[in-house]
Amino acid sequence: MIHLPAGTKIWLAAGITDMRRGFDGLSAQVQTVLQQQPFSGHVFLFRGRRGDIVKCLWFDGDGLCLFAKRLEKGRFVWPQATEGAVCLSRAQLSMLLEGIDWRRPQRTWTP
Repeated sequence: MIHLPAGTKIWLAAGITDMRRGFDGLSAQVQTVLQQQPFSGHVFLFRGRRGDIVKCLWFDGDGLCLFAKRLEKGRFVWPQATEGAVCLSRAQLSMLLEGIDWRRPQRTWTP
C-alpha cells in the first residue's frame, strides 16, 4: 500500500497513452501535455489503447516511481475526452484501480 501525503493531487491523463513509455516518456508527457511538473509529488495516471493497463507515475521524494496494473477481465473506466486531465480523489483512484466506474458511484441504500 502506498501512503500519499496530504495535499497530493491525482491527475488522470485523458486520451490514449503509448504503454511502451517508461519513466522518461511519461515524465515528458506530464510536462508537455498536462502542463504539470513530474517531480511535484502528485500522482499521474495513464491508460493504453486497449484499456486493460494503467500506469501510475509518482515522485515520492527520493525518486520517480512507476506502477502498472493490468486487469485480467474488463477495462479501466476513462473519460471520453481525448486531451487534458481530470483530478481524482483518493476514493475515486481506489475505485478506478479496482475496475469500478468511479464517475457514477451509487450508494447501496436510499436516504
